[in-house]
Amino acid sequence: MKVKPKLFFGLPKGSLQEATIEKMAKAGFNISVSSRSYVPYVDDDEMQVRMFRAQEISRYVELGSLDCGITGYDWIVENGSKVHEVGEFQFSKVTRQPSRWVVAVPEESKIKTPRDLAGKRIATEVVSLTKKYLRKHKVKAEVEFSWGATEVKARELVDAIVEITETGSSLRANKLRIIDTVLVSTPRLIANHKAWKDPWKRRKVETLALLLRGALEAEAKVGLKMNIAEKNLKALLESLPALRRPTISGLSQPGWVAVETIIDEHIVRELIPQLKAAGAEGIIEYPLNKVVY
Repeated sequence: MKVKPKLFFGLPKGSLQEATIEKMAKAGFNISVSSRSYVPYVDDDEMQVRMFRAQEISRYVELGSLDCGITGYDWIVENGSKVHEVGEFQFSKVTRQPSRWVVAVPEESKIKTPRDLAGKRIATEVVSLTKKYLRKHKVKAEVEFSWGATEVKARELVDAIVEITETGSSLRANKLRIIDTVLVSTPRLIANHKAWKDPWKRRKVETLALLLRGALEAEAKVGLKMNIAEKNLKALLESLPALRRPTISGLSQPGWVAVETIIDEHIVRELIPQLKAAGAEGIIEYPLNKVVY
């Protein structure tokens, strides 16, 4: 009997875990994680999921232990991993902003620019990234690995830190000041080069990317349905740019049509009153699971 092929897929364990599993569910892959296991259940018998720290996934994908995985761009660069990047996916756990590795110093510090770091001691989890940054600015400084509580060290043990942030609120709360950005990072779907050359595995990964991208596109959009008299339709479309390419279909009631469109969710609150004023009736707003272009 022919053995069914499997795709070994790595997901990040830790801070990105919940957001990643949520987005996978919206893409159509339901994953259940046990606190006692690194082998989650997924409702796809062609896929095997493994949970690792985001810091490790790019290395395991490069080595071929995983066919593909989701990890941050920062860890791909930090590890120097030679992998195929399938796509970029923004699903921040706090905001829709990308994460940033920044150089931060105490508010009272005399350090104002990257050049002021010369001869100083810097603590960070991303030692390689930080050393590349210093070389770029032609600055010599001591860089030490930090196992955690990096923000506390900035005032008591080191001169500066390189730390990850989305909003900067935690740094401000610790009375730290950002002087520069080292790297902007977003989650990436990556694949092992050998796996990417395998036709079956590539199709599987491309399907996963397509569905994930569709799920993320849908998060910022909603569908709108409404009925309107044909005599008012032209004026409605001319006055509301968001509705210039809707689906229009006839109704059983002569002289009326149904209009359906997809729009950005953030403009709905301004749009619905305008639709009503333009003569639209039976306006329905509904959520979307996926939008695939």
